[in-house]
Amino acid sequence: MTNHDPRPPRQAGIVGAGSIGVAFAICFARAGWRVRLYDPDAARRAAAPEEVALRLNDLTQFALLDESANDIAARVEIVDTLEAAAANADLVQECAPERAELKREIFAQLDRAAPPEAILASASSFLAASKFVDETLAGRARCLVAHPGNPPYLVPVIEVVPAPFTSGAAADRAIALYSEAGMKPVRVKQEVEGFIFNRLQGAVLREAYCLVRDGVASVEDIDTVMREGLGPRWSVIGPFETVDLNTRGGIASHAQKMGPSYERMGAERGQHDPWTPELVAQVAAARREALPLDQWDERVGWRDRELMQLARHRKTMNRDDS
Repeated sequence: MTNHDPRPPRQAGIVGAGSIGVAFAICFARAGWRVRLYDPDAARRAAAPEEVALRLNDLTQFALLDESANDIAARVEIVDTLEAAAANADLVQECAPERAELKREIFAQLDRAAPPEAILASASSFLAASKFVDETLAGRARCLVAHPGNPPYLVPVIEVVPAPFTSGAAADRAIALYSEAGMKPVRVKQEVEGFIFNRLQGAVLREAYCLVRDGVASVEDIDTVMREGLGPRWSVIGPFETVDLNTRGGIASHAQKMGPSYERMGAERGQHDPWTPELVAQVAAARREALPLDQWDERVGWRDRELMQLARHRKTMNRDDS
């Protein structure tokens, strides 16, 4: 990758050299950033370079890198202290286990070690920053959660979750930095456990477990429905656009026709959350802003062509594996 930007490259500090920490190192290094990766476990630090190299080689095999794996790996430096990882960083990504006390201690250390303008972000999957950023921390306004998909170099969405004490400027800067690194940030407007990713995933898993428990379907059949049905569609468009394109007249028409059935299914599980007219109107307005109804047929055709490309790819992969 040729960098014509006269500014010095961005620098990321990563605390935690497990699978997510290594994956973040690849994301930032692939985007041209300098990366300093730290783990308190010497064995993890020793293993990290080989893991980075293996994953970069896999990405090379699928033509997903714009430059050589060696050039990217050279941007990742393994360091022996948290302070070295945080020094001169634009952003520090904490990737420690999901324990509030441990994260509280790490963030206190990072606040002392990182430059004042650096963003301090946790890769927490469920814990909000309010649960582990101490109220006495001088730099708490630059602390937030940035929860990635796994692995982030293949699943680029990252949930930026400010705490009530996070400054708007810090949240905006975090979103800008992750965008520079080639990720797809979304802003979570409230600190809710599990954020967006795991709440959506959890809703599917809860129902999947119930269907197995109730004898409705086998584990394999449920995976088949997801893999061959919902999964391909959702890899192209999300759930709102899916139902918007499934029904002529768009999402308002879908809600009118199907809403009562979904309400009954929810109530059956003890979750009575009907789609009120006001809520449907809010969602429909967002969809109509994104896609006017006079463009509906054109978008349905686009969806089908995207699914055709995916089907062709899967057919080719199945043929190659046989």
